[in-house]
Formats: sequence, structure tokens, C-alpha cells
Amino acid sequence: MDKLPIIKDQKLRLRALTHRSYVNEHPGDGKDNERLEFLGDAVLGFIVGELLYHYNSEELSEAKMTRLRAALVDEQQLGKFAAQLGMGEIMRLGKGAIRDGGYQNPALLSDTFEAYIGAYYLDAGIEKVREFITPLFKKVADQIIGIHAEEAESLIDSKNRFQQWALAEFGENPKYVIIDQFGPDHAKEFIAEVRVRDQVYGSGKGRRKQDAQKKAAEAALKKVGII
Repeated sequence: MDKLPIIKDQKLRLRALTHRSYVNEHPGDGKDNERLEFLGDAVLGFIVGELLYHYNSEELSEAKMTRLRAALVDEQQLGKFAAQLGMGEIMRLGKGAIRDGGYQNPALLSDTFEAYIGAYYLDAGIEKVREFITPLFKKVADQIIGIHAEEAESLIDSKNRFQQWALAEFGENPKYVIIDQFGPDHAKEFIAEVRVRDQVYGSGKGRRKQDAQKKAAEAALKKVGII
């Protein structure tokens, strides 16, 4: 089993593992991990993009790399990494989140994984993060690239496909708007719409804004007859 890298700054490590639901119940016990999650998301995107750029396959075009990166850093995959690394056992969650199965929740696991990466980056630097990330993600990249072409088609990023359609039809990029959000902090859901020239083409719901946007793009692709 792979192991989480050590963050020497214990205060920083604890913050990376602390969900907002815990802070709401223990307001004097540190800050939540949302800012670290933002940073970790950016660091992951960079390193995974770099990994795919240097991948030993001449067939990886820009479009294929974009699709692969989307598959490697989506909520389900990051949640799997977090569970594999034992993060479900060390996350700090509020009682409501725990009662709702938060320790096994892919969205919470994914968010905490991103936060931990952000904290590790601040603590140890980009090279240490790269050393940890590269073998972890390369295993999955190898598996995805080895999938038969018809099966791999399902990994295509729906947002990228709808963007291509919008550019071809109107010469404009689609716009994604979060129109609503609801639920407790540990199980919040978002509703997104995708629009082109102020016309709504699809809407979707997800635990993260990115997931809601992907669902909206899928709905839009169905509406225009692409899928």
C-alpha cells in the first residue's frame, strides 16, 4: 500500500485534514482546508499535465492529453487515491458528515487529497510533490491508455467536446454558470447551466462545481445530438 508523504509542519498537516464541517462544530480549533484544496488542485493539474507531456507515447495529442488529465484528476479517481492512502481514517469531519458516511465519501476524500497535496507543496516544495505524484498517477495513466479505443471514448471530457461544438457553430466558448447550491457543508451540491449566446443548452448537478459543469455539458451534447 502506498503511503502519504510526511508533512513536517504539523499545524499545516492538521489543517489539510480538516473539513469545514469540523470547524463549524469546533470554531476555536484551527481553520478548514478549502484554501489548501484550491492550491492542491492547481499543483495536481500542473504535475499531471507535465507527466502526460513527457509520456512515452507519440499518439498523445493535445486533445488526448486533455481528456486523460480530466480522467486522472476527477473526483472519483482522486477519491480512490485518498482511500488507498488511508485518508478516510485521518480526516477531521463534523458529526453530521461522519453520520452521513463522510469517511467513505468520494467528494470529501477527493477534496482532502487535494488539500493534502497543497499542504505538502508548501511544506516540502514542488520536487517532493512530483516524486510522490508521478508514480501514483502513472500507474493509472498506463491503465487508461491501455483501454480499447471504444472504451476510452467514454473518458473524453464532455466540456471539451461541447466547447469544440460551440466554437464550430458560433465561434464562441460556452459559459458555465452556477445557478444554485444546497445541502449541508459536508454534502453540498451545485447546479450548473451551460450557455452559448445566452441560450441555455444544458444543466447538471454535482458535489463539486466542476462535476456539475461536466453534467451540464453532457446534457448539452445530448441536446445538440452529439451523444
